[in-house]
Amino acid sequence: MRTQRQVVDYALQRRALLAGVHSGRVGTFEVCDANPYLLRAAKFHGVPTEVTCPVCRKEQLTHVNWVYGEELKHASGSARAPEELVKMSTMFEEFSVYTVEVCRTCSWNHLVQSYVLGKGGVRAPKPRRRTAAE
Repeated sequence: MRTQRQVVDYALQRRALLAGVHSGRVGTFEVCDANPYLLRAAKFHGVPTEVTCPVCRKEQLTHVNWVYGEELKHASGSARAPEELVKMSTMFEEFSVYTVEVCRTCSWNHLVQSYVLGKGGVRAPKPRRRTAAE
């Protein structure tokens, strides 16, 4: 997306957590704790990925985008499809998007990425100065 800024990637945190799970220091019951609202959002608003669940290895993960921002009013805290994010980025000045990966089989979930969208960060191009040669 053109207006995506302030991107934070949580891949290192995910890798460390999974290392703890695979070594036995962290139980699967601690990381497979998606609430029903998140699982429902994955079903209806999620984007399927090609990545297999790192815990159960039975199903591909689904990405769910959550939006937050004062300007969003009642829509803040809701799941949105990528097409909706594009439309919202032209309507609102600034809002945050949090992408969560979810396994609908074992309830694994982890924050993948966060970023800011909106037209507030888009600057209009400066008009070119005319020179004497033109």
